[in-house]
Amino acid sequence: MKLFDLHCDTLVTLGEKKADFFCSETQFSLCELEKFRCFCQTMAIFIPDQVRGEEAFAYFLKYKEYLDQLLQRQAEVVEKINCGADIRRITGQGKCAVILAVESGAALGGRIERIDDLAESGVKIMTLVWNGKNELGSGHDTGEGLTPFGKEVIRKMEERRMIVDVSHLNDRGFDEVCEVAARPFVATHSNLRSICSHPRNLKEEQFCEMVMRGGLVGINLHQPFLSDTGEGKEEDVYRHIDRMLELGGENVIACGSDFDGADIHLSLNTPVKYAELAEKMLKRGIKEAVVDKIFFENAERFFRENV
Repeated sequence: MKLFDLHCDTLVTLGEKKADFFCSETQFSLCELEKFRCFCQTMAIFIPDQVRGEEAFAYFLKYKEYLDQLLQRQAEVVEKINCGADIRRITGQGKCAVILAVESGAALGGRIERIDDLAESGVKIMTLVWNGKNELGSGHDTGEGLTPFGKEVIRKMEERRMIVDVSHLNDRGFDEVCEVAARPFVATHSNLRSICSHPRNLKEEQFCEMVMRGGLVGINLHQPFLSDTGEGKEEDVYRHIDRMLELGGENVIACGSDFDGADIHLSLNTPVKYAELAEKMLKRGIKEAVVDKIFFENAERFFRENV
């Protein structure tokens, strides 16, 4: 199987545990790497809402340096991409390709020049906000949109070919991203609000906007974002995917697990479970070419064309 996952919080967990990519206590692990023909994992450095200013940038550097140590120590099995074309090369060598991301633009500490620092560090994706408010704008817990600084950040990110991630952004902020962005953007770990009414999910018109712009939407496995019952399981993943396909999302749907940052059902909580999910999707009548797009091809193409 080929797998491309747009979001996990494993890096911070590994840093806290002083563990490596073969840690048996995390949801994401390379213990079963050999079961995948191609594997690409986005590793996000999550900046908590209570961390701000210079402390936030220092927090980013701490975990970026830990990732660098792991990459050097385990270079035979994992390599960070520098551009989208690297994904095929790295996975073709039997390694896991790693994409570095930042979750919350608070990492900039309110300084626009820090985007250059992040880009030089290899960051390819940045989620503008988390749940609360930061210097760029407001998350789904609030009603305010982007700040002037947030709009400036989007323009600067696009100059550096960094991908804007609208996950966690509220509706007003999403609309303002659409006004500012000139390049495709992504929602690395977001579902449909019509299937699960949590405000963290995308409205159908937002999803359709991303289809029109050639973006990506990664299915989030966090149970409260999959089902209004709060017990999201496999069947709920299918419901989101089925509706996204009905909305024309065949070339937009991707995986965005949120491993090690979410409450994920046991039937979905490791990369290997994705292989089982793919098999069941085939049995449900989804064409193999579409399944391949969802689990790898859509995301690989997007990064090859945009990063």
